Amino acid sequence: MTDHVLTALNEGVLEIRLNRPDKKNALTPEMYGALAKAMMDTDRERSARVIWITGSGDAFTSGNDVNTFVDGSRKAGEKPKAHLFLEALAMIDTPLMAAVNGMAIGVGATMLLHCDMVHASDQASFCFPFANLGVFPEAGSTVLLPRIAGHQKAMELFLLGDRFDATTAQQAGMVNRVFAAKDLEAESLSIARRMAQKPSSALRATKARVRAGYGDLAGTIAEEGTAFFEMVKSPEAQEAFNAFLEKRKPDFSGFD
Repeated sequence: MTDHVLTALNEGVLEIRLNRPDKKNALTPEMYGALAKAMMDTDRERSARVIWITGSGDAFTSGNDVNTFVDGSRKAGEKPKAHLFLEALAMIDTPLMAAVNGMAIGVGATMLLHCDMVHASDQASFCFPFANLGVFPEAGSTVLLPRIAGHQKAMELFLLGDRFDATTAQQAGMVNRVFAAKDLEAESLSIARRMAQKPSSALRATKARVRAGYGDLAGTIAEEGTAFFEMVKSPEAQEAFNAFLEKRKPDFSGFD
């Protein structure tokens, strides 16, 4: 387990904390692998009745570390560790909760669509920046967000790629409750522990039946993943990533 993903089991709740605050908890391949393992092991062993995740510092997660898109170090034919994490999100029967303590960008926002409950700080912000980066949303979000928020609202959030606040996220159906920043963790964990007192079989069966209504979500994630990583290699995406790293505005004028 990487030091950037911390876990603790308390009162039937597996607490996961993204712990790379100096980088706004940007996710690396090692972090994705650790997250996938923690979630899948817990689900298989039934060692917790609820999985709860938050971030260290003032961010939930700023999303995928952009350097991993630019360096191209992944071996040909190798399944990205990010995809292992997304598969875990779609497969686990253990209820999943999130406490969004700050920015939730990119995969930090799309992963929330898999959570069974989401609590947010009144200082939290959210963003689906994919169109801005020359790619498209992943993690099954093209199925999940329209169902949660409605088609028009989902397309607004996807196509404009603007940041939005916790109130907007709650109105869109992404967030259950908004708490003052100082109260978020205690309030959210209290709800998680309350849920963990209920029969595990009932919790898992309810989640499984609700999720069945989304169809082949794992298949959707796989299809999105293949197309996503092809788009990452496009000139438009590389221009967007390099502009981000160089702290300049991207120039898409030379592309069709």
